[in-house]
Amino acid sequence: MFEEFVLAASTADLSEEPAAREHADAVEFRMDLADAPLDQLAAYDGDLPLLVTNRASWEGGEADELGRYDALSDAIGHEAVAAVDVELAALRGTHPDAAEASHATALREAAREQGVEVVASVHDFESTPEPAALVDLLADAASEGDVGKLATTATAPRDALAMLEATHEATAAGHRVATMCMGEAGRHTRAVAPVYGSKIGYAPVDAADATAPGQYPLATLRRLVDDLRGGDAEIPDGD
Repeated sequence: MFEEFVLAASTADLSEEPAAREHADAVEFRMDLADAPLDQLAAYDGDLPLLVTNRASWEGGEADELGRYDALSDAIGHEAVAAVDVELAALRGTHPDAAEASHATALREAAREQGVEVVASVHDFESTPEPAALVDLLADAASEGDVGKLATTATAPRDALAMLEATHEATAAGHRVATMCMGEAGRHTRAVAPVYGSKIGYAPVDAADATAPGQYPLATLRRLVDDLRGGDAEIPDGD
């Protein structure tokens, strides 16, 4: 699914899918924010493939701790579900609750058995580390999933530059990554990071329903990414 850039329309309401079709390549279904998410999945008959996310409360979401894995396990059985998001801290066993690792790795194996790709994600709502640390995080995430996702918070232009540099280096090293900076100082990275290799972008159908700080509306991000990439143009290597 992520061989090329994928623009995902983030929503907690799958009835918004028809409005997303013109601009999105997929839908990120935020199960942790949704009413009756499994019922919505059962009724889904849309055209766009789904990336299901049941974000843990300890990483900025609203899902119950270990209970979220049961819902994700059910979700990956749906034909429309092409990818599932799992937190890197859970997959790596670095979360204080040791039970997180066994649940996360079991979900990953179940997903792979069903041909569902895994996005291993990291979110930093306070800062953006230095480029070398970002590259290491991306390598770790990409090694645990099919795509390594890293979203940090930019408070100054140098943070955005660090993320773009790390995206370029990780991509050049052969990793599939999805990167962005949250916050106004890093907002433009959501449009620019795909030029440097980021494989996933996230945007709400309606700006009022943004699921993370600094998101562009879906139609706006589609236009910006397409214009900047210039028909899938790549940045040449060079020093």
